[in-house]
Amino acid sequence: MNSKNIAKAASLLFIIICLACKKDAANTSNSVSTAALPDVFKKFNTTVSISTDGTYITIKSDGIPDHKSCYFSTSDSRYQAYNGTNPLFSKNPNSIGTHSFVFKIPASPSVNAAHEATPLGPIGVAINGVPMYNQYAGPGTPLTNEVNSFDQYNGHPDQSATYHYHVEPWYITQNNTKSALVGFLLDGYPVYGPLENGKTLISADLDTYHGHTGVTADYPNGIYHYHTTADAPYINGAGFYGTKGSVTQ
Repeated sequence: MNSKNIAKAASLLFIIICLACKKDAANTSNSVSTAALPDVFKKFNTTVSISTDGTYITIKSDGIPDHKSCYFSTSDSRYQAYNGTNPLFSKNPNSIGTHSFVFKIPASPSVNAAHEATPLGPIGVAINGVPMYNQYAGPGTPLTNEVNSFDQYNGHPDQSATYHYHVEPWYITQNNTKSALVGFLLDGYPVYGPLENGKTLISADLDTYHGHTGVTADYPNGIYHYHTTADAPYINGAGFYGTKGSVTQ
């Protein structure tokens, strides 16, 4: 073989090796992403897209609830007039809109000694892809009056057309159990319904961040987790227990 042919052969071998390396790297990346996703995230609706890079769990959602509401247009098949139990119910002027939420939460949550305060707007995401908000109405006032605009499933839209829950999302706990996984806050810690070991919890049973550490159905070795309660602060208290991730829309 002359020098010209040797050079061509060497060049071809180099290209083959590079392509093989790229394929192996892609396969490795996909394998890590799939293997690293904890089973608990399979409890999210199939309309919610979930992936992981091993550091963060990425949850993508359009924010549309999987239940009927009086906040859909009356011409929408998902519209349902209010049929809840609040005699003071008063529908707010907003409507449910479609968004492109991207929640990035830590795959391995850890306590943050600073316990950053929760902001107005999304502080977490329910298993149906609906954002969860903190215990305040805008601008930072109690929910005393705003609670009267919650639909029969305990949610309502804000001025940005974002449907959200400030309190226990009844559609989720009614269709599962009162001890069911409700979702995750941005710090990566799970949120459960108000029932635990046969007891309906109140805020006094929880710490200042509205959670505690213990065994759950999804975490048999124990984990810090939040609970929804019927009394304030409902989902979260004085701030995030752990280091929060991010949310964009």
